Amino acid sequence: MFVFKAAVVGAGTMGGEIAQTLAAADLPVVLKDVDQKFVDQGLAKAREVTQGQLAGLVAKEKISQEQADKQLEHTLGLITGTTSYDGFGDVDFVVEAVPERMEIKQRVFSELDAATPGHAILASNTSSLSITDMGDMTSRPDKVVGFHFFYPASVMRLIEVVEGDETSEETMQTAVNFAQKIRKMPIRCGEVPGFVVNRILNSAASEIWRYKDESGRSAEDIDKEIAASKVTPMGPFFLSDLLGLDTVLHVAVHLRESYGERFYVSPQMKELVDAGNFGQKTGKGFYEHGGK
Repeated sequence: MFVFKAAVVGAGTMGGEIAQTLAAADLPVVLKDVDQKFVDQGLAKAREVTQGQLAGLVAKEKISQEQADKQLEHTLGLITGTTSYDGFGDVDFVVEAVPERMEIKQRVFSELDAATPGHAILASNTSSLSITDMGDMTSRPDKVVGFHFFYPASVMRLIEVVEGDETSEETMQTAVNFAQKIRKMPIRCGEVPGFVVNRILNSAASEIWRYKDESGRSAEDIDKEIAASKVTPMGPFFLSDLLGLDTVLHVAVHLRESYGERFYVSPQMKELVDAGNFGQKTGKGFYEHGGK
């Protein structure tokens, strides 16, 4: 199946980035959220990312400023913001990017099942939740698949294509082909908690979270040491702030429940989340972000 039009449900930081990624591949995209202010934020994120990409090309003299201006308007013109499902009647591929809560995702999948044509593939950007459980809320579990981008979606090339119990081989292959069409690198994986990347990432990060609590060192000191070693571009505490501590904590708890105590949950992270401090998106987490 060829994808002529796509949709993204959830216009948060990831949703806006995903919509921009699809539009940058010259694909019409519908970007939906429950409130217009969230839609506007998603559209603003898409504009910000596109401007940054084009400015880089201009600086390298690969395109002129006039060409960049035209490309900006073309790319953004492919994204339609909405608070309803009215534009979903002819979509071929939907990426759900709502908060990482099963009850929310299941409700969205039930709505998508009614709002989209029968051939449409319904994909979830979940980082660890069950694709099968989402598919059970639809009349087409064979067309439900995981399609997990990594932050920032406009930069990171990897996508996990996750097979649920009922996902058909045709759906898996279409999702893999679609990932390649939008210039990403797909890896196929089965449905297990954390899939591939989060099992690896959290396995390492949880040891650093544990070390912080045992040593009493600050998050900033540990992050600086890790960044200076050039093992990773940034330390796990700053990365967690960027990703959203609420999401990172949810995944960490899920992995501990699934695999046991070898996956550590940071008590300080839980305290921050309980206080409503989710990192960059709220202005405070392990770091003070000052609204930047």
